[in-house]
Amino acid sequence: MIQVENLSRQFGNFTAVDNLSFTVSPGEVLGFLGPNGAGKSTTMKMLTGFLRPSGGRVLVFGHDIWRDPLPAKKRIGYLPEGAPSYGEMSVQGFLDFIAAVRGFRGQEKKRAIEIAVEKSALGDVLFQTIDTLSKGYRRRVGIAQAILHDPQVLVLDEPTDGLDPNQKHHVRELIRNLSQDKLVIVSTHILEEVAAVCTRAMIIAHGKMLVDDTPAALAARSESGRLDDVFRSVTGGV
Repeated sequence: MIQVENLSRQFGNFTAVDNLSFTVSPGEVLGFLGPNGAGKSTTMKMLTGFLRPSGGRVLVFGHDIWRDPLPAKKRIGYLPEGAPSYGEMSVQGFLDFIAAVRGFRGQEKKRAIEIAVEKSALGDVLFQTIDTLSKGYRRRVGIAQAILHDPQVLVLDEPTDGLDPNQKHHVRELIRNLSQDKLVIVSTHILEEVAAVCTRAMIIAHGKMLVDDTPAALAARSESGRLDDVFRSVTGGV
């Protein structure tokens, strides 16, 4: 599992993440929910070892992400916000590069790329340069690189932000399929995303955890049964 203990991050006098503690177990899809600027992306960067915490620690299947980084990071697939990549490379070339970085060689590398391409439905654009792809396909490329090494943990930061309804549907379906055998954390400010794919929802604002419950239990807190009403109530309309 992932264990987050008293995690904090300051930027000068500003506290972006304030003493967060939680655990996530295999089979769970955790929706990390909050308004823009709540501290979601900062937390995702600390969970994956891209940003050093000011305090606290993250354990990934017992491995401290900073003190024992290689065993921890081998278990993580990460899609950062915006799905950054090398736009001048083809999809095939980019995934080949990522597979090599991950230590794959020969037939093992070829097979890992084939599986990631199949799961991400990238076969039709495999030889296009990434700069020519739609935003939805670029997101899929980002997911493909995150799952290439078949990680136990997937951390997806705003995976459907800016996509059209059809693109959102395809990415959410992919997340549901991947969650069958992985621990998944999805950071989002889109309420419908939580209801669509998550088994658990955490709401944070100003870097603090406000609520941790199932989407159904959260919705039941409101007379309307709507997550957005609960969200506004909990965050004070932030």
